Amino acid sequence: MHYFIYYVLPFLLVLGVLIFFHELGHFLVAKHFGIKVLKFSLGFGPKILGKKIGETEYLISAIPLGGYVKMLGESDNEEEDPLSPEDQAKSFSHKPTLQRIAVVGAGPLFNLLLALIIFCASFGFSGMQVLTTEIGQVREGSPAGSAGLKKGDLIVSVDDMDTDSWPQLKALVQKNQGEPIKITLLRHGQLSTVTVIPEMRVVKNLFGEEIKTPLLGVVSAGTFREVQLGLGGALKEGWLKTWEIIELTCLTVVKLFQGVVPLKTLGGPILIGQMTGQLAEQSWAYLIPFTAVISINLGILNLLPVPVLDGGFIIFLLIELILGRPLNIRKREFAQKLGIGLLVLLMVVVIYNDITRILQ
Repeated sequence: MHYFIYYVLPFLLVLGVLIFFHELGHFLVAKHFGIKVLKFSLGFGPKILGKKIGETEYLISAIPLGGYVKMLGESDNEEEDPLSPEDQAKSFSHKPTLQRIAVVGAGPLFNLLLALIIFCASFGFSGMQVLTTEIGQVREGSPAGSAGLKKGDLIVSVDDMDTDSWPQLKALVQKNQGEPIKITLLRHGQLSTVTVIPEMRVVKNLFGEEIKTPLLGVVSAGTFREVQLGLGGALKEGWLKTWEIIELTCLTVVKLFQGVVPLKTLGGPILIGQMTGQLAEQSWAYLIPFTAVISINLGILNLLPVPVLDGGFIIFLLIELILGRPLNIRKREFAQKLGIGLLVLLMVVVIYNDITRILQ
């Protein structure tokens, strides 16, 4: 029962929310353009529950690792049975190319929108925790040590620019290229100003790459202060956090293709299930920001130009837009088979990685 409550249930809940929003994007934009939606399913495979409302059948299917929206005229096989003029007006394949691109792209974009909503709401209700500029350690022989900075000092400005957080302080220092900078600090209630010349050192970034960057030689004390945000502040911070995760996800994909990020770091459903379980055991509230991060990952990955993914479908439609006609069906089928093969290979890799992590 413990395993079901803290691992199976939160995994299904997070996955269900992600799939629902993704398919909801396709569904709403399709309905906006007057396309007849035949089925809206959470999950694949055999139907567990279903109810037809209007012209759409809403389903919950047996395999929860995805979902789909089935639209009239979406399948190439439907071309064998001519549609009536009334159905043609509601057919996906008879809509202008740009409208079809909008329908296909709406799924991934709704995943990004979900993340934005979650982050904005989180900042609105809970405010934000800001890592202060208090120094926790000064490296011996460092520029900061030579300038007289000490543990417990609070850096209030860099070159007369106020510093409200440690990330902001770090960004201001990294803009420097070895030139002297003026640091104003607060010590025992008194302000003082010192001049520090950052040293250029080789460090490893988030992806393990060696980069040269200016450093003061100080470490954060790890103290936080809570900041309550109004509506405007919550929207701003929510947007910034969403954009930060989008950039990081895109950069990770690029580094993956460059070979900087090894394939063994990839994870799949098993890893997500483990993470949701571990977070749920600590607090179910932790699942909310986690859902936002996974939603961004899902949205970006679905936009990759791989056949059978939304991004691959968009590429086909862009080619159709340029040529003025659909791509040859044999070429599409070949590309789709290739895309399926790549996805199967990727699934084998991530499952292997997940099982290896468990065994280790």
